[in-house]
Amino acid sequence: MNPCFEVDASCKMSYIMSNQHEFSEIAPFEDSQFSEKMAQLVTEPGFEHAVRSVMPDVDYPEFRNKLLTIPDKQTLQTKVMWPFLEMLCQKTTSGITEGGLENAHPDMAYTYISNHRDIVLDASFLNLCFLRAGRRTSEIAIGDNLLIYEWITDLVKLNKSFVVKRNVRLTKALEAARQLSAYIHYAVGQKKESVWIAQREGRAKDSNDITQESLVKMLSLEGGADTARNIEAINLIPVSISYEYDPNDYLKAREFLLRRIDPDFKKSPHDDLLSMETGMLQYKGHVHFQLGECINDKLREFIDVTDRSEVVHRVCAIIDNSIHSGYRIYPVNYIAYDLLHHHEDHKSCYTDAQAADFEHYIDGQLDKVELPDVSKLDRAFMREMMLTMYANPLKNKISATGTDCCGD
Repeated sequence: MNPCFEVDASCKMSYIMSNQHEFSEIAPFEDSQFSEKMAQLVTEPGFEHAVRSVMPDVDYPEFRNKLLTIPDKQTLQTKVMWPFLEMLCQKTTSGITEGGLENAHPDMAYTYISNHRDIVLDASFLNLCFLRAGRRTSEIAIGDNLLIYEWITDLVKLNKSFVVKRNVRLTKALEAARQLSAYIHYAVGQKKESVWIAQREGRAKDSNDITQESLVKMLSLEGGADTARNIEAINLIPVSISYEYDPNDYLKAREFLLRRIDPDFKKSPHDDLLSMETGMLQYKGHVHFQLGECINDKLREFIDVTDRSEVVHRVCAIIDNSIHSGYRIYPVNYIAYDLLHHHEDHKSCYTDAQAADFEHYIDGQLDKVELPDVSKLDRAFMREMMLTMYANPLKNKISATGTDCCGD
C-alpha cells in the first residue's frame, strides 16, 4: 500500500479559497488564458533574444508560429519543452539518469522537495525524467527575484511555474507564506498536480544541502490540522540532485570572495541572469536524480507530537537524510574531498589521470573569475571554496549512510 494518501478537500482545506482567482498572482496561467498570454509573449523582443541565445540556429518566425498553435500548458511541456530539454541534455551533459521513480505512484500528486544546484534546470531536468517515463510534469516554484521582466513572469507561468514572493515587508511575510502554502495544498490536494520546491531559499553555494526550517513551517501552515498532518497532506518526496560538474562553481566562488571582502555584498539582477545562462548552456557532466520514499510513513511515527518546533525539526532531519543518502557520488567528489583534507583516503575511487584532469578543471574555472586585483590568497580562498562545493556531497553522504566507499 502506498504510504501517501489523497486529501479529503472537505475537511483539510481550511485556508484554501474556493475561487481559484485568489491565487492568480502566483499560480501558473489557466489553460483558458494560455493562447492570449502566448500571443503576447512571442512579440516580446526580450523573449526572442532569449530564444536565439539558447537556440542559435532557430528560425524564429517558424518557432513563433509553432508556439501559437500550442493550446495549453501540458502540450507546451510535451511538444516544446521536452525536445528543448533533450537538446540541452545532449549538448551540455554526459547523460541524465533517474532512480526511485517507483516511489511516486503515477496516479497521485506529490510535493517533490530537493537540494538546489541550478537556478533553472533542477526542476526542468526532473520534469524531463518524468516526460521520458510517461509521467505528468510537476509545477515548479520560482522566486520572484528572478522575474526581472514581465515577459519572464509570463513565460514561467505559461510553463507550469508558480511564484514564491521574496523580500516582502515583514508585515506581509506571513500573508505571503500562507498564500504559498495554501496554493501548494490546493495544487496537490485539489488539482492533483505535483509540485517541485527547493529545500531552501536560493542555492546552497557550498553544496552543503540543509533544509530550511522556515520552508517546512510554510508548508505546514495550510491544511486545517496540526503540523505533522498538514505536512502529510502534501505527500513530500525528497529528491537528491547530483551534478558531476557545476558550471556556476566559479561564479559561486567569486561570490564567496566578494562576501568575504564586503559582508553586505548583494548580487545584481545581471548576476542572476549570468548564473541562469551559465547553468543552462555550459557543461555539467553526468546528472542524476534520485527520488526517495514519501515521508508519510515516518511522519506517522510522531503524528501526535504537539510541539510544532519539534515536528519541524524532525521533518527537516528526514528530508536531509534522504537527500544526502541519495546522492550519486562521482570521482570529482572523492578527489575534491582528498585535496581539501590533504590526504588520499579515497585514492581507490579515482585514477591519477582523473585527479590531474580535475585540478586542471579547477584552475580553468578560476581563470574565468573577472575581478580586479585578485591576489594569490584570494585565488587560494576561491579554490578552497570550489573544493568544498565538490566535497560536501560526499561528506554528507558518508554522514547519512555511515559508509565510505566507491559504491556509486
